[in-house]
Amino acid sequence: MPTLLLKEGFKFFFYANEHEPKHIHVMKCSDFAKIELSTLEVVYNYLKPKELKKALEITEIYQDEFVRRWNEFFKG
Repeated sequence: MPTLLLKEGFKFFFYANEHEPKHIHVMKCSDFAKIELSTLEVVYNYLKPKELKKALEITEIYQDEFVRRWNEFFKG
């Protein structure tokens, strides 16, 4: 389970056995969300509204890096 970023109490990661479309998982404490990387669409969410907003802001900032890391990890 590669961790891509720890920022402002959030953990951004994907699992080693992921599937398309490219997406990121976000955790804060025991709450979590799943966000598609190409569209920033929230697939599912159990974060508080303010936390989801912040998670989306951070995902947008690091979107290109997350996609690059996904491609590097799953290129095999």
